[in-house]
Amino acid sequence: MTPKEMLAKLVSFNTESQRSNLDLIHFCRDYLALLGVESRLAPSEDGQKANLYATIGPKGDGGVVLSGHTDVVPVAGQAWTSDPWTLTERGGRLYGRGACDMKGFDAIALALVPEMLAAPLKRPIHIALSYDEEVGCRGARVMIEAMQADGMNPAAVIVGEPSMMQVVTGHKGAMRMRTTVRGHAVHSSRVDIGVPAVMVAGELIHWHNEVMAQNKAAAPDNGFEPPYSTLHVGVVQGGTAVNITAEHCTFAHEVRCVPGDSHEDYAARYRARLAEIEARMQAIAPKSGIGFEITSNTPAMGPETDGAAEALCRRLTGDNGSHVVAYGTEGGLFQRAGWSTVVCGPGDIAQAHQPDEFIAVSQLEAGAAFQRALIAELSR
Repeated sequence: MTPKEMLAKLVSFNTESQRSNLDLIHFCRDYLALLGVESRLAPSEDGQKANLYATIGPKGDGGVVLSGHTDVVPVAGQAWTSDPWTLTERGGRLYGRGACDMKGFDAIALALVPEMLAAPLKRPIHIALSYDEEVGCRGARVMIEAMQADGMNPAAVIVGEPSMMQVVTGHKGAMRMRTTVRGHAVHSSRVDIGVPAVMVAGELIHWHNEVMAQNKAAAPDNGFEPPYSTLHVGVVQGGTAVNITAEHCTFAHEVRCVPGDSHEDYAARYRARLAEIEARMQAIAPKSGIGFEITSNTPAMGPETDGAAEALCRRLTGDNGSHVVAYGTEGGLFQRAGWSTVVCGPGDIAQAHQPDEFIAVSQLEAGAAFQRALIAELSR
């Protein structure tokens, strides 16, 4: 199969994050088996999803991981002009959900397996396909643990998120959280003896603005846009009527840290603020309080000193520019495992998650040329 044919096949699987990805994973497993390549599955706890990883070439340390995720974001509510699950070519573009983010990279890696097998590889190529990247990089954590348990120790990891084939050496991390305020309901005319959960939540939400303003004022020149760690509240739910102090209010929030900042530090500072406010609440209504949970925590990926992955990709692409991005990837997890990592893949991140998502044919070809150059490099 050509990369374009493989991409059409992968796009045909609806792997929205709320759905199972097993049909796609089983297709990949069977395809590799037909070529004589054994793969391993690392399933989710409930067995409804799975990662897949496989090695082509000699066993042992070293080599390169080609890492991609298989899940895509939902299409509900988006105005598509063609079927999102049928790859459609128009004007030099290939349209379909996941074509850019990031089944294009996955398709190239799978389509070039016969070329990998035919090459005299001196170091291995590992293909690693994960689930649930879009909802907190859940699958990669399971997959990395399984790969380590199998004794894998690659020299470099290339996360093929769309970067227009630029070598990205750093990205922000993301910690997502949920706060639930339990207030004490009274008639709003006696708000002095009630605990209004919505107003307490508003105070906590404003804390995010205050901390982000501090970050902005002290922002370094690091290439990120924006160059500081950001805090954001995206969803708020609470209250029953305007004349009742709200008994409950819940909000979902996040912090996106630049490399060097700590999610754990922000969580500790936030918990300290919660404790102050909760004490004030409970002085009025002892049963009131605040619940807090971290729903996902994906680390940033930072530039490495003399990084093997960066040196390799710069050599293969000729890109010597300095590139960092605000969005997150699984790269930070691979780097935290001790593996040199960069992001480098075909397509433009501006197309990710959009209606009529596409990857340019020229980018698919550039991605294939890069992976062929990698095959040649590892055959020397």
